[in-house]
Amino acid sequence: MSEAEPAVSVWPARGRTEAVVLVLHGGAERGTGSVPPWKLAFLRMVPIARALHRAGRGHGVEVRLLRNRRYGWNAPAMDPLDDARWALERIHADHPGLPVVLVGHSMGARVALRVAGDSAVRGVCALAPWTPRGEPVDGVAGRAVLIVHGTRDRMTSPVESHAFAERAEGVAARVARFEIANEGHAMLRRSSVWTRLTIAFTLEVLAGNAGAELRGAWAAPGPERLRIPV
Repeated sequence: MSEAEPAVSVWPARGRTEAVVLVLHGGAERGTGSVPPWKLAFLRMVPIARALHRAGRGHGVEVRLLRNRRYGWNAPAMDPLDDARWALERIHADHPGLPVVLVGHSMGARVALRVAGDSAVRGVCALAPWTPRGEPVDGVAGRAVLIVHGTRDRMTSPVESHAFAERAEGVAARVARFEIANEGHAMLRRSSVWTRLTIAFTLEVLAGNAGAELRGAWAAPGPERLRIPV
C-alpha cells in the first residue's frame, strides 16, 4: 500500500457478482501513521469479512475490505472519508449499477454512516459506531441502518449511538439498534452475535433473505426497536 491510495482485499462472489459489501475498519481520532495489515483495528474486521463472504458468495455477493492510508480520522481532513469514497468509486467502475452494503466498526462505522449517500449504497451496518454528539444523519437518508453496540463499551458511547439512531429515524428508510449485553468495544466476548447480526442484515438488504430476528426488529415499536437486547 502506498501513500497515494488505500488497499483493498477482495473475496469474489461465486459466479456472477450481484452485489458488493464494503467493510471498513476502525482507527483513532488522530493518527497520521499508516495502517499495516497486522494493525489490530484492521485484523478485527478480517473474520467478519470472511464470514460475510461465506454466507453471501452463493447469492452473488462480493466482499471488499478496505485498508486506509492513515490510521486517524484527523479532522478537519477526515482522511478515511476520502479512502471510503475511493473504494466506492472502484466498486462503481468494476460493478456499475450493483447495490452495496457498508459494514463498519468504530471509526469505520462513522465513515460508513457519512458516505452512505453514495448512489449504490442500500444499507449500513454500524458496529460499535463512533457517533459523537451532533454527528450528521443526512448520509443515511433513504437507507436501511442497523446499529449494534455492546453495553460495556468504553471506547465509543452506546448512549451517543442511541441518540444517533433516534435522529436517523427521521431520514432513514428504517433503523434498528441492538444492544449486546456484557460486551465491550472489541467484539470479542460474544463475537458470534456480532457476526450473526451483520450477516442477517447484509443478506436481507442485498438478497431479500429476512430472518426472524430482523423481521421482529423492524416490526418493533420505535423506542423498543432502538434498544433491542441480545
